[in-house]
Amino acid sequence: MNNKKFSSIFWDFGGVITSSPFEAFNVFERKNKIPKDFIRKVNSHNPYKNAWAQLEQSKISLEEFNILFAQESKELGREIAGHEVLSLLQGNLRPKIVKAIKKFKELGFLQACLTNNFDSGDRDISALDDKNDERLKIMKLFDFIIESKEVGVRKPNNEFYELALKRTKVDPEKTIFLDDLGINLKPAKLLKITTIKVYSEDQALEELESLTGIKLS
Repeated sequence: MNNKKFSSIFWDFGGVITSSPFEAFNVFERKNKIPKDFIRKVNSHNPYKNAWAQLEQSKISLEEFNILFAQESKELGREIAGHEVLSLLQGNLRPKIVKAIKKFKELGFLQACLTNNFDSGDRDISALDDKNDERLKIMKLFDFIIESKEVGVRKPNNEFYELALKRTKVDPEKTIFLDDLGINLKPAKLLKITTIKVYSEDQALEELESLTGIKLS
């Protein structure tokens, strides 16, 4: 182990290992003459109980999400069917991030993927789809995978992070967590986990290098 201060890393998936779905949301909004970041507004409205939250905790089906999201977006000004939003989630893999995950694995870091995800059934629409071979290979690099759809609770609920620490048995003060949403980082900080808010691939790697002292590029 090259580093004494940190020994484990938690990674979000969409927006960290892949490009942010927000980019695809904005493209969709421009094409459909919808105000910028409107979809994010819908997703963040009543965040613990809205259609998105229920889907990622396996409390509703894809069909129910499609209807509920349309209702919620209509109430906020523009009706958008849920299936249109889900089709935007895949994102593109960030190869330098994947390379870093492999390097940390070689160095003996414990690594876990902490992701809000949903059961996409037979449809290849989720950011981490069970049918996507390329992404499944990446997931095999992790010691633990903690998905909201499996555990029934999602980020930023405190219970999600407590469960992650219990399962991995890591020392939070020796752990780094990367996520692209500040709201998902706040609970981790309260548990004394060091956090990195991901804005871009290069920025995330630079901060990881600074914290760990390990050259990643």
